[in-house]
Amino acid sequence: MRLEIYVRPNASKAAVGGEYDGLLVVHVVEPADAGRATAAALRSVAAALGVPRRSVGLLRGATSRRKLLGIEATPAEAERLQAAADALRHGHDA
Repeated sequence: MRLEIYVRPNASKAAVGGEYDGLLVVHVVEPADAGRATAAALRSVAAALGVPRRSVGLLRGATSRRKLLGIEATPAEAERLQAAADALRHGHDA
């Protein structure tokens, strides 16, 4: 499945949740320097959705705050993950 996120680096604490321009917001403590914020965002999304980090990959947006992620999942898992991402986007617990 694919998931678009908006990364906010240099946050006071790491969190996944909220919406910006229709995208799931991922707050990371790391700065946007040498891919550190991107790596932290991938870890945070994996943890928030309850999937292994190796299942989450970057498809587009290495140097942008807007990123497109690919998440390896079976069709049944993809449905659950999409529901969880939607819940996080709209401020509900996943």
